[in-house]
Amino acid sequence: MELNKKIDEMKEELIKSAQEVIKIKSTLDGEKPGMPFGEGVGKTLDKALEIAADLGFNTYKEEEGYYGYAEYGKGDDYVAVLGHMDVVPEGDNWIHPPYAAEIHEGKIYGRGSLDDKGPTMAALFGLKAIKELKIPLSKKVRVIFGTNEETGSSEMKVYNKKEKVPVSGFTPDAMYPLINAEKGIRRFHIVKDLNPSEGKIKIKSLKGGIRPNMVPDKCSTVIGTKDPDGIVKAVKDFAGKKGYNMKTETADGDVVLHTFGVGAHGSMPEMGKNAVMQTFEFLGTIIGGPSPLAEYINFFNKYVGFETEGTSLKIACEDKPSGKLSWNVGVAEINDKKADLWIDMRYPVTADGEKIMDTVSMEFAKCGAKIEDVKADKPLYFPEDSKLVKILLEVYKEQTGKEGKAYGIGGGTYAKELSNIIGFGPIFPGKPDLDHQANEYIEIEDLIMNAKIYAHAIYELAK
Repeated sequence: MELNKKIDEMKEELIKSAQEVIKIKSTLDGEKPGMPFGEGVGKTLDKALEIAADLGFNTYKEEEGYYGYAEYGKGDDYVAVLGHMDVVPEGDNWIHPPYAAEIHEGKIYGRGSLDDKGPTMAALFGLKAIKELKIPLSKKVRVIFGTNEETGSSEMKVYNKKEKVPVSGFTPDAMYPLINAEKGIRRFHIVKDLNPSEGKIKIKSLKGGIRPNMVPDKCSTVIGTKDPDGIVKAVKDFAGKKGYNMKTETADGDVVLHTFGVGAHGSMPEMGKNAVMQTFEFLGTIIGGPSPLAEYINFFNKYVGFETEGTSLKIACEDKPSGKLSWNVGVAEINDKKADLWIDMRYPVTADGEKIMDTVSMEFAKCGAKIEDVKADKPLYFPEDSKLVKILLEVYKEQTGKEGKAYGIGGGTYAKELSNIIGFGPIFPGKPDLDHQANEYIEIEDLIMNAKIYAHAIYELAK
């Protein structure tokens, strides 16, 4: 256990280095020369490279400032550790300053302490322990400092164009024991052109949701009608019957309907209550006569509704590694010219994403709607008997004394941005996932344990 002993000796230096990068606010900002994602992100990258150089590593910074890395060892093949130095905005309700990296009760508080600055420093010091002990490796090791994971990972597109693919590796952007399956994701718009309604009821506008990967918890609809009292009563009766939270107000002769649901992550839409689909269900009871909008709403009510697995659309599927397909109506925008719903669909790792999308397109063509602006994110899957999974789970077991099992998720980690790597830590089972939350912190004990696990993982992959 020489590696662990060496890491214990470097404990204070690791803590200090983690604090140094956490103290720099590195949210996305306006582009500057050599800083494509803003000054804060650029300064954090420079600080990470400075720390790596002080530890004795060879460092490299991409000429336009998209990424950097620290390297140790020789050879053409390399093992990669991919972390990111950018963070999401801090938000409100912090009990300690979000960029002070203060230590309270054995915890380092700060945005990025857990996602990903602290764990990336842990990996760097794990490699430092190998270097200090002069442990021989057969492959080069590269700790990569990404800069845009939180807002698109566009820096990795540059990296993948310029750099060779690693032979193996991991990202400290997940959870323990290990994530071996990440569903494929398709985000797209289902659009239909409309004609202004000439009937007694007109939907002047409908807006719900803020992001496709979130279950919308609010939806507001402006209903034009010659009988506002009748609409108000219909809403009250419908909401009472269904148990929905719906409120109305009148403005300039129109009825404004506010529907309140329950938000949830788009990868688990069954955990929420979709305010948009509740609104659609009501609108289906009051829109009479054939019209493009009625056809659109009625089709959604019949073939989507509150289903989150795509059963009526004939796309439901599941597999053992990653579970069931999920379907979330995340954002809705309707006016008198166009109906536009944004969908977040996540499909099992062994399913064919293109065939699923073909089915979706054919089904919605039946109501005159079309699919636009498809954003595709391929699935990631390492079988449980793959060498990378077996090595990392064995390291986890040896260092924690606990059996670990690989599992799949509906979300995505940084591992999808670089071939041959997998999500491994830093969050231990039973510990809170504080990524993107107020009062984000990493326990110092966990920071040190991560360094030990990552040191042994790097050695096993590169020995």
